[in-house]
Amino acid sequence: MKQTTILAENIVAGYTPEVDILQGISLKADAAEIVTLLGPNGCGKSTLLKSIAGYLIPRQGRVALDGQDVTRVPVHIKIRHHRLGFVPQTENVFAGLSVRDNLLVGGHYQSKAHNLRRIDALCEPYPVLGRKLRAPAASLSGGERQILALARALVPEPSILLLDEPSAGLSPKMLQEVFAAILDVRRLENVTILMVEQNAMEALRISDRAYVLAMGKVALEGKAADLLQDEQMRELYLGGEAAQEAV
Repeated sequence: MKQTTILAENIVAGYTPEVDILQGISLKADAAEIVTLLGPNGCGKSTLLKSIAGYLIPRQGRVALDGQDVTRVPVHIKIRHHRLGFVPQTENVFAGLSVRDNLLVGGHYQSKAHNLRRIDALCEPYPVLGRKLRAPAASLSGGERQILALARALVPEPSILLLDEPSAGLSPKMLQEVFAAILDVRRLENVTILMVEQNAMEALRISDRAYVLAMGKVALEGKAADLLQDEQMRELYLGGEAAQEAV
């Protein structure tokens, strides 16, 4: 039986006292799974990710990482002591710093020797980083920036990685490269990945399981392969002919 790495139970959360964006959501991700959160804009996907990460403290419910209750633990403590990595949707690299310095920032609380070893190791599966170590991050393409953001989060060797719309703003070609990099992360680092995505079909193709949110609640959940063929999923979230192509 797989160990549950991420557990969220009955999460109620919001940004103002009067409005609960999340209305009792529960989910889990087992060790080395890729689990995707899908749903329309405003349904609570990023709010749930922030609640698990520790940027937002739930009003009700419980969050556990590797069996430890971390509901009220802030994000910087989770990163240092609970092996959590988080890649935000926007402004996830320091444009004025070199690729190398961006990677060093990822492990700023660890020894430089450890960080340099990790950078060498990460440049093997992601050679574009090795070729551009001295270049400013501002010179990278959108896809290269996402790969840099992924690699920076991996420098401290997390066991859990939270990704907020890693394909946002990318061309179809770059989207494929970033999703291939996410698969490599799971294969090479044995990390559990929970990601928010708008590109439902592409995300489902690389995921083990998925949750579809609507109005702050879980509307559908299941194995990714099953959801790709689910009639309700096609009608509501994948849309007509495009969904047929995914089967």
